[in-house]
Amino acid sequence: MTMHHLHGRPVIIGGGIAGLMTALHLAPEPVVLISKTSLGGETSSALAQGGIAASLGGDDCPDRHLADTLAAGDGLCDEKSVRRIVEAAPQAIAHLERLGVRFDQAPDGTLLLGLEAAHSRRRIVHAGGDATGRELIRALVAVVRRTPSITILEGVEVRRLLVEDDEIAGVLAVGNGDATTLSTGRVVLATGGIGGLFDHTTNPLGSFGQGLALAARAGAELADLEFVQFHPTALDGPRRPMPLVSEAVRGEGAILVDERGRRFLADTHGGELAPRDVVARAVWRQFSAGHRVFLDARRCLGPRFAERFPAITLLCREAGIDPAMEPIPVRPAVHYHMGGVAVDAEGRSALRGLWACGEVARTGLHGANRLASNSLIEAVTSAAFVAASVAAASPGTQGRLKPAIVPPRPDASRIRPIASRALCIERDGETLREAARTLAPIAAGRDAASDPALVALMITIAALRREESRGSHFRIDFPRRDVRSRSLRLPMDETLEAAAILSDPVPDPVALLDRRASP
Repeated sequence: MTMHHLHGRPVIIGGGIAGLMTALHLAPEPVVLISKTSLGGETSSALAQGGIAASLGGDDCPDRHLADTLAAGDGLCDEKSVRRIVEAAPQAIAHLERLGVRFDQAPDGTLLLGLEAAHSRRRIVHAGGDATGRELIRALVAVVRRTPSITILEGVEVRRLLVEDDEIAGVLAVGNGDATTLSTGRVVLATGGIGGLFDHTTNPLGSFGQGLALAARAGAELADLEFVQFHPTALDGPRRPMPLVSEAVRGEGAILVDERGRRFLADTHGGELAPRDVVARAVWRQFSAGHRVFLDARRCLGPRFAERFPAITLLCREAGIDPAMEPIPVRPAVHYHMGGVAVDAEGRSALRGLWACGEVARTGLHGANRLASNSLIEAVTSAAFVAASVAAASPGTQGRLKPAIVPPRPDASRIRPIASRALCIERDGETLREAARTLAPIAAGRDAASDPALVALMITIAALRREESRGSHFRIDFPRRDVRSRSLRLPMDETLEAAAILSDPVPDPVALLDRRASP
């Protein structure tokens, strides 16, 4: 695979909405967009059923969207970052429409606005009822493919970021079995989330946090890794990734019941539309007590279910379920990662020449618990901020790159049972410590499980350090919220230490906990 003619161009890693939008915002500057599958394929973006949050209604405004986001984030949002994104959201929707995205409209031509959990107003814009992500991918891929300044490399996987003199120097990539290096001083990570580390997930199984592994091994700073959001209502069955039963179904009035038909959230503030962490824990506890859980939409939607949610209807029917006539079996599943590469307002990481956008980035928007439908709007708006920063940055000095060892293709299958047990909805110190000791030697190795193990290890260490329960992170041995706690960061030196695990024999990684992260 020869890429010499592409040297010096900004490189965007990831073919989902964040990567596509960043490439489009950089036009007409020549850029390289690298996707390990076809553009939009096997991305969480394409699977997104929920919509995009933006204050478009006559009874709404960015300040209300801000307040709802801060409340859901449970004290760990960056208010300046939140304000910048929610204020940019309405214009971002208009921009997507100009790019060809077909949002759902009312008969009078205005955008239909839905309600989802913890939103105080109807502000969720959908496309195709419950196929928003698929419609965004369709429209954006079409525009990207006809944009001459974007060079698309599909079926190519970046295995390492190359660093010289503490700044990005290039990428090491593999495609069609051949390895090559591409010299560049500007790299944007848009690689998605970590759901592929878990047995029960709505994410593609290949989304195991490769961007976090790339960043950590390069020396970037990571933050808030312990905050993993479980969606309360994935379709309970053998299919992987697990089909999502969108929160919008509960927004239309569907209720959660056990196998006896008992509504177990009846006395919970907000009921089925309480914050996701509250609903997910309630469902998890039903499973832990030996019950099954169902989402019952028969009374609120009944025969209208197929019209309102055509994609979910098809998924249910493929599983032998008619949601108009019977409750839908559901269970919690890993859905979104609030933590990621620590970036500033422009998407810049602490490592010169490296930016991050979308789910792989920690912008400060989500805090400890993402507000529903804020993820897509973060990817769309942040892409513009990142692109402007990349365009204004120096391309760096282009030189001959040093030879690099090509790591094997990552495989998370060995790590899923470990992460699923230790990093579940309700965590405890003993199980986390056991997982850290198991993961450390795997992360220190050089086999297919090493990168997934590294990501799981870093999340585990962060979960051990947070000795409280807050947002999506719940410790049964520390069930109370600590009002003094702040975001936990892994500075460069600690990230490198966790990434390399020092030496062989491997020291106890839990010793890292003796140095508490500073606020």
